[in-house]
Amino acid sequence: MSTKRLDEILKSYQLPEPLGFGQELAPIMYRADYKDDTWDSGELIPFTSLAINPAATCVQFGQQCFEGMKAYKTREGTIQLFRPEENYARFRRSAERLQMPAPTSEIFANALSSLTQAFSKFVPNGEGQSLYLRPTLLGMDHTFAVKSSETYCFILIASPSDAYYSAPIKVMIERNHARAVEGGTGAVKVGGNYAASMQATSKSINAGYDQPLWLDAKQQKYIEELSGMNFMAIINGELHTPALTGTILPGVTRSSILKIAADQGIKTCERAMAIDELLADIKSGTCTELFACGTAAIISPIELIGDKDGSNYELTDVDVFAKKFRTHLLNIQQGSVIDQNNWMVSTASNVELLDRFESKR
Repeated sequence: MSTKRLDEILKSYQLPEPLGFGQELAPIMYRADYKDDTWDSGELIPFTSLAINPAATCVQFGQQCFEGMKAYKTREGTIQLFRPEENYARFRRSAERLQMPAPTSEIFANALSSLTQAFSKFVPNGEGQSLYLRPTLLGMDHTFAVKSSETYCFILIASPSDAYYSAPIKVMIERNHARAVEGGTGAVKVGGNYAASMQATSKSINAGYDQPLWLDAKQQKYIEELSGMNFMAIINGELHTPALTGTILPGVTRSSILKIAADQGIKTCERAMAIDELLADIKSGTCTELFACGTAAIISPIELIGDKDGSNYELTDVDVFAKKFRTHLLNIQQGSVIDQNNWMVSTASNVELLDRFESKR
């Protein structure tokens, strides 16, 4: 694709008001294709629909995975990514779990660098705003045989966005269905996980809540996560979160908050968290605060938990620790405090991106 054509597209582009989250799509995207055991070099192209055969493995068998990332514009105008090496490592794990060849680190770095730099003028820099990035890998073979595809398409699309879930949320315990099972795909980021959560999400919304809170599939006893966010609790002034058991997505925001809390002298605990024990702790006041975290929302304070018997458990505190963590994390991401953990990286050159990706292999 000629640079002139892309320049013409961007010259006529304007950011809408308001932005919303994930509603506006950038007019450019990146694409690379895999065939005969080789990835092509990939290129930046105008945003367009994909020509996918209805029998493709991504359609028929859900052979696809994706990531959620954000690019931030600092006060100086630099475009930076937050811990992209963690996203690439998880993307590779997701691809491997579904028997797909992940794009090379060079392709992944070039996609992130070229798209964010070409679109840099339009990366919003208001409070909590970002350029949300969605790397996606699709199986393209058209066959009804249940086997891995031999051709694949990697795309990177982007959405200039506001914050997601800015207000406190209400969650409803899901006691009937399960999001993930041991040995399944709960620990990787694949579309099927989210498709399986939609019925429970609709049920919770219809009941006046925002999200379901998933329990383990085996005993329906232990807390796992929300449909798209990890779960955290403040108990006796400590930060508690369900341990990663292979059924919970290892969130980049989750691990970052645990590190920030530890740096601030707050005791952290990753453990099996029984739902009935948590409800008792809320009633007694031992658990004072709950929140969810993820790339899209960053941190969403939880104001109450609802159960299927109609009981509601309200929290003593709402958005106290959550606000402190969110503010600290946003300050790092937007470049207004010193990045002591070296989490941010500029997209001006893909050299450092490559170094980080290679370090996680």
